[in-house]
Amino acid sequence: MATKHQMDNRSIFERDYAGEPVSPNEPDYQLLIADIEDCMAKANELNSGRFSFAEARKRFGEIIGQEIDDSCLIMPPVYIDYGKHVKMGKGCVIQQCCTFFGRCGIELGNGVFVGPKVNLITINHDPNPENRSTTYGKKIVIDDNVWIGIAATILPGVHLGYGCIVGANAVVTKDVPPYAVVAGNPAKIIKYIEH
Repeated sequence: MATKHQMDNRSIFERDYAGEPVSPNEPDYQLLIADIEDCMAKANELNSGRFSFAEARKRFGEIIGQEIDDSCLIMPPVYIDYGKHVKMGKGCVIQQCCTFFGRCGIELGNGVFVGPKVNLITINHDPNPENRSTTYGKKIVIDDNVWIGIAATILPGVHLGYGCIVGANAVVTKDVPPYAVVAGNPAKIIKYIEH
């Protein structure tokens, strides 16, 4: 008897990006792993070289498959497992030691500031311990002019609204409205920016 994913004509890449469960037990799972290994190898090259900011921007653009605007600043090292679904607007700053788990998509608007050691995580594991290696996820959307403080973690499915601020070390599990300032674990609104 065919399993549900075997009856589905979509590729493992399409199902993964859609946030549906994918398992190492699937016959085409190794294709996904090969893409992840390729992306991580490119990131390792970026991180191990001595590059100007212009060259780092170009190489990060190659990883995500997008020409990054000259107004953006990328400071290696940057850790990324899947760049094909990461999109970046103009005027963004990505500081060193950030982690992008981008399989389900990460969209950064214009003027987004990402502090050092920030984690943008779109993937989660099945809570069932018998099925823990199965993953699924949701896209992260970051609107224009958001500032994410040092070592904050943004979890799957979160939408950060225009101009909000995420405090240092915050763990953001829910959407953040425009102009809100959030902090803590789990992150909570502590005030709003006057505008």
